[in-house]
Amino acid sequence: MEGIRCVTGLRTTTEGIPVQGMLDPVILHEMMRRAGAAPQLIRAAMPEILAAAERYYLRVCPDLRHKHCPGVEPVLRRLARRDVLLALVTGNLTRIGWRKLERAGLREYFRYGAFGEMAKTRGGLVALAIAEARRRRSIDAETPISLIGDATSDIQAARRNSIRSIAVRTGITPVEDLIREEPHILLRNLRDLRLRMVETKLG
Repeated sequence: MEGIRCVTGLRTTTEGIPVQGMLDPVILHEMMRRAGAAPQLIRAAMPEILAAAERYYLRVCPDLRHKHCPGVEPVLRRLARRDVLLALVTGNLTRIGWRKLERAGLREYFRYGAFGEMAKTRGGLVALAIAEARRRRSIDAETPISLIGDATSDIQAARRNSIRSIAVRTGITPVEDLIREEPHILLRNLRDLRLRMVETKLG
């Protein structure tokens, strides 16, 4: 909202927009569209809006260490000890995504990321993350790959890339919606994650 206001002067809101699992640029586009902005204005202003949104968030991001989902840090520690490659796939813009992890005290666990401005869909972001892992020669054709997330779009993105989907019931998505998408694994929270779930290939 602040990035849009700074660049265009438009007053916008996320009210009524199902932001869970959406990419930041898509959310900003929809906010502007609903505020009456013309498509030409949205396209022309978007690069500056994205930069302004990142600058604003870097200034105001709070301490997030008390916002951890249950079990997340112990799971990350276990995966890191097993030398499991961890990449962040998020709809957030690059600098916002990394700042959130820094403020949550979790940045050290992730080697790289795929962020909201890098593709048009979450499935596209997952494809980029997998391609980068292959470029780094961190995985091969036999390496099991999982996507852990709490939104239906995470399950859909995993399916699009033919990898395991591990859904976690700690987000705002109703559990019925997660079940409807038929993830390979559905967890109450990350305390229930077992290493075998991510270390075996899909059968």
